[in-house]
Amino acid sequence: MNQTIEQTIINNLITNEQFSRKVIPFLKSEYFSIFYERIVFEEIQNYILKYKTIPTNESIAIEIDNRKSISEEDYQNAIKFLNDIEKTDIDNEWLVDTAEKFCKDKAVYHAVLSGIQIIDGKDKNRTADAIPDILTNALSVSFDSSVGHDYIEDGENRYDFYHKKEKRIQFDLDYFNRITKGGLPSKSLNIAIAGTGVGKSLFMCHVAASTLMQGKNVLYITMEMAEERIAERIDVNLMDITMDELHDLPKQMFDTSIEKLRKKTEGKLIIKEYPTASAHSGHFRALLKELSIKKNFKPDIIFIDYLNICASSRMKGMGGSINSYSYIKAIAEELRGLAVEFDLPIVSATQTTRTGFVSSDIGLEDTSESFGLPATADFMFALISNEDLEELGQIIVKQLKNRYNDPNTNKRFVVGINRAKMKLYDVEENAQSGIVDNGQKGIAEKVEKPMTTNKFDKFSNLTDIKI
Repeated sequence: MNQTIEQTIINNLITNEQFSRKVIPFLKSEYFSIFYERIVFEEIQNYILKYKTIPTNESIAIEIDNRKSISEEDYQNAIKFLNDIEKTDIDNEWLVDTAEKFCKDKAVYHAVLSGIQIIDGKDKNRTADAIPDILTNALSVSFDSSVGHDYIEDGENRYDFYHKKEKRIQFDLDYFNRITKGGLPSKSLNIAIAGTGVGKSLFMCHVAASTLMQGKNVLYITMEMAEERIAERIDVNLMDITMDELHDLPKQMFDTSIEKLRKKTEGKLIIKEYPTASAHSGHFRALLKELSIKKNFKPDIIFIDYLNICASSRMKGMGGSINSYSYIKAIAEELRGLAVEFDLPIVSATQTTRTGFVSSDIGLEDTSESFGLPATADFMFALISNEDLEELGQIIVKQLKNRYNDPNTNKRFVVGINRAKMKLYDVEENAQSGIVDNGQKGIAEKVEKPMTTNKFDKFSNLTDIKI
């Protein structure tokens, strides 16, 4: 007589200890539709969880015999099924894979049924908003075999990890790639610190634009400016025109430019606006799940503009006894947790203190509101500007914290900035003279002129946009 997958699983829960320990945490009684099979499974599960070992047929038969509220027919069927269980020779790897697929299929089936109950109004405890989470949890069922890293036994795996090329989001700025060893890795929180108007949003918009043109998916969350304002900045960056020229651009030329951008990249850019200080990591997590379901969109990187005006999912506002240190640190930890959960880098920004705003040498101590942010971030750097640098079209970048590389190598360097076109660019190497690795405590006294950017008459080169 051929066994069903349910019968095979129950059979091996008693006869195969290795299999039993592997799958018992993932099995649920609702997965077994035949009632007497469910009875047998529940008693096996209860026994294993209580005594930490697999039971014998006899012990389960006694437990079934002691069970209340069971019909004579179900009792007889359960005992007969139990007596038919015997050890079989089945490949353990195949068995685990088959059981995992069984659990996934059953989880999705019951998730769909739950969704129907919610829609029909039969579930009084949940609303339709719970359906995406129910389906996501069902689809994520997996037998996780990892129980920690064995230092001795897993030495070969560790060696392979050391020599594996890590997935990174590259910059289009040479020195940023140097100091991060090729770009931003996944599961990281990266913070730019600068005073008001120095270029935090400009930096994030530029990197978002360059990442999009690498064919990556980008999610830009803004709580400071409207969605259209962020898109406006990215438009002028990618079209290589000024704000004034963008606003005077004829519709046909604008459409042509967008079509050229579409052909240049397979990536997508989604910009989402939230009211200031009203959204937290829980909202962002829900947004990611909604984008995955509705648009089949999974970002490769997230920009959050900016961290200090996010809310915390764990702490209620800034009232009562909550201080700014704890609150901002909580936000940073939640965002970094989000980066780890979705396996991507998050880029955000923070303000300097009043002292840092006028300082020519920003340090970690100049982080506004909370020193807990530098403690949590993986990579943190300052953007420094003054009138002399503005005149030269340059901005100084100073490393403050770097988990990817030695922060004292290329501790300070210069990048070019074109505020009219919302662009950053590499300057000639001689512009770094007196800046890179000089250990100075202030901005270099002499900064060379940057290499020039392309100039053009109004709309003259829009027929050949440079991306």
